[in-house]
Amino acid sequence: MPDLETRRFVISGRVQGVGFRWFVEREAAQLGVTGWVRNCNNGDVEVMATGTRERLNSLRQKLEQGPRASRVDHVGESKAPLLDAPSFRIEGVW
Repeated sequence: MPDLETRRFVISGRVQGVGFRWFVEREAAQLGVTGWVRNCNNGDVEVMATGTRERLNSLRQKLEQGPRASRVDHVGESKAPLLDAPSFRIEGVW
């Protein structure tokens, strides 16, 4: 089994109301990354993702692009404790 790690990403810009969470969910699933994505009260989007270093780097590239209607100003990244999630999901959907 490959070495897994978890990273926390915080994306700022025009990232709410533009399908960003659904974009992240789709991209993470295609990459085989598990975890979750959610909107933050301050307008950012937070992602907790677990996968191989290569897959997480690929996800970061996708986060920097975002969906067509978004504008990504900044992607913050930090290491996080290993997250044991069975799949990738959107949190906080009404």
